[in-house]
Amino acid sequence: MKKVTLKMDVERPKSRIAPEIYGQFSEHLGRCIYEGIYVGEDSKVPNVNGMRTDVVEALKKIKLPVLRWPGGCFADEYHWKDGIGPKEKRKPMVNTNWGGIVENNAFGTHEFMELCEQIGCEPYIALNMGSGTVQEAAEWVEYMTYDGDSELARLREQNGHKEPWKVKYIGIGNESWGCGGSMRPEYYADNYRKYRTFCRDLSGNELFPIACGPNADDYHWTDVIMPLLKWHTKAISLHYYTIPSGNWEHKGSATKFTKKEYYQTIRQTLRIEEIIEKHLKIMDYHDAEQNVGLIVDEWGTWYDVEPGTNPGFLYQQNTMRDALVAAINLNIFNKHSDRIIMANIAQVVNVLQAMILTEGMKIVKTPTYEVFDMYHNHQGTTLVDSVIDMVETGMDDIVIPALSESVSVTQKETGSFLSYITLSNASLEESVQVRVQLPVNQKFAGVAEIAMLSGEADAHNTFDNPECVQTQKRQEEWRGNNAIVTLPPCSVCSISCRVETDEFH
Repeated sequence: MKKVTLKMDVERPKSRIAPEIYGQFSEHLGRCIYEGIYVGEDSKVPNVNGMRTDVVEALKKIKLPVLRWPGGCFADEYHWKDGIGPKEKRKPMVNTNWGGIVENNAFGTHEFMELCEQIGCEPYIALNMGSGTVQEAAEWVEYMTYDGDSELARLREQNGHKEPWKVKYIGIGNESWGCGGSMRPEYYADNYRKYRTFCRDLSGNELFPIACGPNADDYHWTDVIMPLLKWHTKAISLHYYTIPSGNWEHKGSATKFTKKEYYQTIRQTLRIEEIIEKHLKIMDYHDAEQNVGLIVDEWGTWYDVEPGTNPGFLYQQNTMRDALVAAINLNIFNKHSDRIIMANIAQVVNVLQAMILTEGMKIVKTPTYEVFDMYHNHQGTTLVDSVIDMVETGMDDIVIPALSESVSVTQKETGSFLSYITLSNASLEESVQVRVQLPVNQKFAGVAEIAMLSGEADAHNTFDNPECVQTQKRQEEWRGNNAIVTLPPCSVCSISCRVETDEFH
């Protein structure tokens, strides 16, 4: 067993961890919306106004802060007026991006806002720049947020919602370099500025506009749009998916993979930190005041679909391997929370690296869900200085860090803090004993709440065995300025414990 030290200092604050880093992404793709989130008011599945009660309650438990909708690629073919009014009169459309199925538009603006209200999260609306118009986008903003006497405000009331909604986050264009229009960055930037001009702050509602940023390591895109948009946007987005081989044509199975494929997956995940840091360097060059934030609004694993399912539905299982991917990403985002202000894993239900899988009346919470449940205490806390000894793992030509970590605190009173520590061990063979070390003037003072998720890399929950992978919780008395926790192979751990400083005494 390897022995390492994690040094942390609650009196060395770094940045606030935005709750929105723990955001989610929902798209009209496969069974994410229909069957996953929305079953309709007449469904036998327990629901409130059509929203699955079990899914809503599960998302409330992990304190979902923000939900992105309606896409994704779907956003740039979505026309919002088709999704309002009586459902029987709504105009159907062909979902050309995802399976070519007919979308009946039963889930539209009112339903999405209802969902966000039930969960208690902020809506993040992706506007249609690809096939839409500036007028259409501006009218959608007016429909949602204006409280005066306009035709669109009256239409909103006629459709059942008199009061305007508060809508903060709007994305102007999605993957405009690809499915959102195959645009050059210069052309996109000019279009963005036009859309931003006409999407106005109305009735006291202040928009937080988000520009389409780069695809993975496309540094040229960032370098071009930043000087053109830095006075017109609050943030740019980044999309990065973890694909074991890095080959989009042969992504591999979600559940049947070799040891080497596992380590390839972790290596590909770790690439995101280098990508983030290089984009931030370019952003800082053009925006020294750091007025523009970075949002990772699509991230997660992407494998081949489950056998026998529609290839356009992107339905995949979720294993302990995915739990490690989630933990590593979230630790990276936490440690870059001075510049990363939101992240949205793809996707929330039944698509890609989902929190939840549904099948009729049944629901499964995935290992990734367990990680988000373990990590949600970081939301809104203060990242503090921490560093852990390097331990390497891997096989053949793959050599990667085994451990990832992040530490945050909330101050309870002068000299007293509640600390949150999250750790992961990506090694498949070796446990690691971690000594958590405080400076001499700080001491652990009380019961540590420890949650541990571990198992074989391919372990996963199914509808027949929904509790195969579950978080195990225990309490330990932690006193003094160091304590020990052991991380099994392929594991994720979270710890919360009170820390007191000399000043408290």
